[in-house]
Amino acid sequence: MRGFFAVATLAATSGIMSGQNHERRATIRGGSPDRGKCTIEVVVDGAAEVEIRGDNAVLRNLSGRPPQWRRFECTGPLPGNPANFRFTGVDGRGRQTLIREPRNGGGAVVRIEDPDNGSEGYTFDVTWNGGYPGGQAVPAYPGGQPGGGRRDDRDRGSRDDADRGSRDDRDRAYRDDDVYHRDRDERFRGEDMRRRFFERIREDLDHVQSGAFPFGADQYRLARTRQELDELQSKLAAGRYDERELDEVIAAMDRVVRDNRLSNRDRDVLTDDMNRLRAFRAKHEDYGAR
Repeated sequence: MRGFFAVATLAATSGIMSGQNHERRATIRGGSPDRGKCTIEVVVDGAAEVEIRGDNAVLRNLSGRPPQWRRFECTGPLPGNPANFRFTGVDGRGRQTLIREPRNGGGAVVRIEDPDNGSEGYTFDVTWNGGYPGGQAVPAYPGGQPGGGRRDDRDRGSRDDADRGSRDDRDRAYRDDDVYHRDRDERFRGEDMRRRFFERIREDLDHVQSGAFPFGADQYRLARTRQELDELQSKLAAGRYDERELDEVIAAMDRVVRDNRLSNRDRDVLTDDMNRLRAFRAKHEDYGAR
């Protein structure tokens, strides 16, 4: 029985103490201003996430051995609101999943899960049409579509198309939001909950940030919370449990709950996360953090 608890503690520790980040700036190869592509190649042994913002990316370790960069090449920086964004897994034996699209200033996040023993190289592409690094999509033809029709009619048709697109985007966001909240409790259950504890907290922050106002204090407070969480995990990965750092994460999240413009459900999600973090602080040794 003692051996079982030792193994369980080791498994919990390896998951919690895996928050190592490796930043990299893209090599820009040049390309068309109305479309773009990034190719990312990394080595993973366990689970990792790649977050891409503009021409910068962070390779985050979720479990297993630290991942490594091989390649990050783009035709240009990834826009904050690109049109026709696409993710394509190119190579790798495990699973590659797009878990967040770049919307409202938030970056694209790809999760890589390598279930087999030993490291493996993974390659994926992201492509898009139009978009400025921090703003709206670039129109294909400034001043209107070429040829045929009066300009007023073309403008009115463009506005109608934009309105329909906005309604479709809102409807899709509401459906995705319902699915997220319905499935969230299940993600905090199961045998691997302790191993993926901080991963689940980060997923909640990503979800809230994807629907936050794209600029200003709301985004700043969320980014600050993520930074505090990353610093906590980096210390845990180095074998140091810093309760003051944990309190900083809780305090940063509390500022988001108090001051950000949130839906009631998102506010409840982050409040629940704060309660889970406080429970972790009280029983951190059960998670293998000392």
